[in-house]
Amino acid sequence: MLDIQGLTLAYGDREILSDLSVSFRKGQKVAILGASGAGKSTLLAHLHQGLAADAALCAQSQGLVEGLSLFHNIYMGALARHHALYNLANLVRPFGSRLDEVHKICQSLELDMPASTLVSRLSGGQRQRVAIGRALYQQKSIFLGDEPVSALDPAMADRVIQHINRSHETVVMVLHNRHQALTHFDRILGLADGGLQLDAPAASLQLADLDRFYSAEDETNAAHDNLSQEYLPAAHPGEPR
Repeated sequence: MLDIQGLTLAYGDREILSDLSVSFRKGQKVAILGASGAGKSTLLAHLHQGLAADAALCAQSQGLVEGLSLFHNIYMGALARHHALYNLANLVRPFGSRLDEVHKICQSLELDMPASTLVSRLSGGQRQRVAIGRALYQQKSIFLGDEPVSALDPAMADRVIQHINRSHETVVMVLHNRHQALTHFDRILGLADGGLQLDAPAASLQLADLDRFYSAEDETNAAHDNLSQEYLPAAHPGEPR
C-alpha cells in the first residue's frame, strides 16, 4: 500500500523522525504507539498525503464547524461525492436520503440525539464520534485516526474501534491505550527517540512488552533532559535557572 524508506520528517524547525523505513500493507489494522512528541501525528499526516485518494483522516483537531448541526458536520464527508449546487441545497434543506444515511452512522456510533443538534452543544466524547462519523461517511477503504477515541470510556471506545475496523479494509490508528492496541489491531508500531523502535504482530506481544517499551522511552527522555540541563548557562544567585 505504501513503502517508506529513509524518511526524515520535521515539525517546524525540529526534526521529529529521522531515517524512518516502514511499509504499510492493505488489509492491516495497525496501531501506532509512543509518547507525546514521538512523531505519531507527524507520521500519520505523511501517510495521509500519500494515500489521500483512498484514505479518510480523523485528526485530533477534528475540524468541526461549531455553528452547524451534527448532520451537516457528518455530511461534510460526502462533499467530494456531489457537485456544489447539490451540497448547497442540502445545506439549506437536507434531503431525506442523506438524513437517513447520517442517521445510520449516528446509530452505529451511539449518538442518540437529533441530527439538528449544534456541535457546539456536544460533549467532548460526542464531538469525537461526530468527527469519526464524518470520516466514515467519506466511504474510503483506509481509515487514518489520530487518537480518535481518547475522550470515550473504555467500553464505548472498544465498540467504536470495532465498528471502524469493520467499516474499512485498512486501519492505521494512533493510540495511547495499550490494551486497545493489543485487542483490536494485528500490528503494533512504536515510535521513540526519533525512529521506529517497535514493529511486531500484536499477537506476539503482551502488556508487559508495551510497558517495557514505554519504560525504555521514559529513560531515554530523562537522559536527554539531564544532558540538556548540563549545558544550560549558569544562573546568577537568586535567578531562576
